[in-house]
Amino acid sequence: MQMKATVPITVASLKVACSQCNLVELCLPFGMSENEIDRLDELVGARRKIKRQHHLYRAGDPFEAIYAIRAGSFKTNVLLEDGREQVTGFQMTGEMLGLDGISTELHSCNAIALEDSEVCVIAYGKLEELSRVVEGLQHQFHKVMSREIVRDHGVMTLLGSMRAEERLAAFLLNMSQRFTARGFSAAEFHLRMTREEIGSYLGLKLETVSRAFSKFQEEGLIAVQQKHIRILNICGLKKLIHHPSPRG
Repeated sequence: MQMKATVPITVASLKVACSQCNLVELCLPFGMSENEIDRLDELVGARRKIKRQHHLYRAGDPFEAIYAIRAGSFKTNVLLEDGREQVTGFQMTGEMLGLDGISTELHSCNAIALEDSEVCVIAYGKLEELSRVVEGLQHQFHKVMSREIVRDHGVMTLLGSMRAEERLAAFLLNMSQRFTARGFSAAEFHLRMTREEIGSYLGLKLETVSRAFSKFQEEGLIAVQQKHIRILNICGLKKLIHHPSPRG
C-alpha cells in the first residue's frame, strides 16, 4: 500500500499558511480583514505530496478534509460498471479537491495526480469550527462551492448541446481562462491530461478528439506540439461556440 507523504506545518516550513500563500485569492478568494485571514493559518494542518498517477483519495474513502492544490494538477474520475474510466473533472493549482465527500461523508470519485503535485490539507471539522468564529469565512467557502457547481453546470451544457468541435473549443478556452487567472499566458500552455482523458471528460471518442485537434491546426486556430498548445486565433475558437456550423 502506498504511504502518503505528509509534511506537518512548522514555523520553518516554506510559506504555506493561508495568510502568506500567494494562492489564497485563487483557492479561497477571501474578502476579509488581515486579522481574519491570519486566523486561516489554523486551517492548514499539513502539506501532502502526491506523485504522478498516484491517488490523493479514492471513491469510498471516508471524507475528512478538502484540499487546496498548491502545485501541480489532478483529474477526478469514476469507474463505470464495465471497468471504463469516466473523467469528471480536471483541477489545477489554486483550485479545490474533495468537495464531493461533503454530503455523504464518503468520497464519490477518485482524485489522481496528473503530475507530481502538492496539496494543502484543510480538515473539514476545523473549517466548520472556524466558520463559527471568523466572520465571513462560511460565506466565502460557499462561494468556492458555488464556483464548483457553476463549473459542473458548464460541463453539462457542453455535453448536452454542443457538437464535438464546439466542445473542444470550449474546453481550450476554459483552460486558457484558468491559466490566465494564475498569471500564465492565455495563449500558450501545457495540457497535462491525455487526449483520451479529454475525450472521456467531453463525452467524445479518442479518434474524434484527435480529428478535432487536427482540424483546428489546419484552420490556423491552434498549434499543437504533443501536449503543448498555442492558441493562434482565440476569436476563431470563440466564434465556433457562439456561431457553430450547421449540423451535418
